[in-house]
Amino acid sequence: MKKLLEQLKARHAAAGESAYPSSEEVWAFCSDLVNWLFPEHNGKVLDEAALEQYAVKLETQLQLLLANMGPQLKDSPEAIARNFMEQVPGIYADLTKDAEAILQGDPAATCLYEVIRAYPGFYAIAAYRVAHGLHLLKVPLLPRVITEFAHARTGIDIHPSAEIAPWFCIDHGTGVVIGETTVIGPHVKIYQGVTLGALSIDKSMARDKRHPTIEEHVVIYAGATILGGDTVIGHHSVIGGNVWLIKTVEPYSRIYYKADGSIKVI
Repeated sequence: MKKLLEQLKARHAAAGESAYPSSEEVWAFCSDLVNWLFPEHNGKVLDEAALEQYAVKLETQLQLLLANMGPQLKDSPEAIARNFMEQVPGIYADLTKDAEAILQGDPAATCLYEVIRAYPGFYAIAAYRVAHGLHLLKVPLLPRVITEFAHARTGIDIHPSAEIAPWFCIDHGTGVVIGETTVIGPHVKIYQGVTLGALSIDKSMARDKRHPTIEEHVVIYAGATILGGDTVIGHHSVIGGNVWLIKTVEPYSRIYYKADGSIKVI
């Protein structure tokens, strides 16, 4: 026990020196930002004056999260917070398109309000877009905290450094995995249980492109697994349910399992 206590003292001292904010504070910032952009998300509507004040509050909130991270940051907390807030109009524009894509892609969706308020796919994409904005500013750890909160709530695991174009639709969503170096073009729709992963988990490949590229207007049905950094799914293709792919497919392809278990390419 004495040895364990010494180890724990060292671990707690090291953790204290890292000066990261709590995960709950990080998630609160993301949630507050999404609620500001989309009042449908929590049903609370702000008046015109409060909208402007909230923008200042969010920038200050982010500064405080970054305040003690010091040498771990590439710029000052003030500059990072200001630069992030300058990204917010683009984040809002992309999320508006994502919500519209989900509405268009799901016959069960009755209106945008329902998509924004109730759909786990929109919730996970919103968290990803906030996290990705912080990732682009070289903020460590906090982007991953945000996407993991969304992962815990929705079952949708999107790495914050993945590159995902707007008009992105995740339908149902549980069990979706989108890896770190995935690239997804516009107007892509994926269903539950889809994995966009790596062929190898060798640590030496950490800086390589390990995850697939999905070009525009692709639909990937439930349970499909697409692996590898060299794998490209050509535009306007359809990948059927439970298909396992580790090779590039040409644009306008249709990939599905036949009754005998073999893969059919059209």
